[in-house]
Amino acid sequence: MSRKARLSALNYQSPLEALGEKFHSSPRLLQALNPGKRFDQAGETIIAPNVVSAPPPPIASIVVSASDSSVSAVDAEGRIVARFAASVGSERDPLPAGTWKIPGLRRNPVFHYNPDLFWDADENDRRAKIAPGPNNPVGVVWIALSKKHFGIHGAPEPSKIGYTQSHGCIRLTNWDALKLAGMVKPGMTAILKE
Repeated sequence: MSRKARLSALNYQSPLEALGEKFHSSPRLLQALNPGKRFDQAGETIIAPNVVSAPPPPIASIVVSASDSSVSAVDAEGRIVARFAASVGSERDPLPAGTWKIPGLRRNPVFHYNPDLFWDADENDRRAKIAPGPNNPVGVVWIALSKKHFGIHGAPEPSKIGYTQSHGCIRLTNWDALKLAGMVKPGMTAILKE
């Protein structure tokens, strides 16, 4: 964290990484779809998944499920209108089950690292401000929960979502976190369940 704290931004490490996020794909998939392409010069034509979708309808609440590692956006009639794969808590830092509120959200957040809140922090770590960017520990969006230090946020490594554990927060790919951020409103209910 101390090295990250010295950076002015945590941007993409390569054009290929940026294209992977833009097209919701791993860099390896883009390379497989585009043999011989370089991905490092303007004007290169590539094949990529079509990730354009219609805007979602209004939602009334969010439901986070630890049992199936998901976040669902639910409308006023109780219908799921969007569902996202998530990394949800861990044995050491379980999901804080209960009904919470969403007081607000922040795009391109600064991450305020406090080693006292992480059981696996290095003993030499100090508090630090980590600059915004897609490779920030909380990605490109922080959706706050009324439970202090907990939120729904993006993540710098999309391939690990749903496969790794978190420190109690709910992690989504950056692209899913951005989509969810466009759906939630301050004051909305977030139901977190095992």
